[in-house]
Amino acid sequence: MSNDSDFELAPDQWEALRTLRNPPSNGRLSKPYLVASLVELGLVVINDGVPAMTPAGRKVLVRGSCRLLDLVA
Repeated sequence: MSNDSDFELAPDQWEALRTLRNPPSNGRLSKPYLVASLVELGLVVINDGVPAMTPAGRKVLVRGSCRLLDLVA
């Protein structure tokens, strides 16, 4: 992909990525399959069993935040 805005994430994936900005204290999300899909895209890594957003994931989240507004509307 040529730039970070090329990611076409599903609404659930956007929500999971947004949730990883402030992960739960136990490091678990309610839908682990979403984390796996974000790991495949290089947006999330697993460190000691805890998902963490990568720098690329942060860029995608910031650049895609206007899409999140569309999901709310």
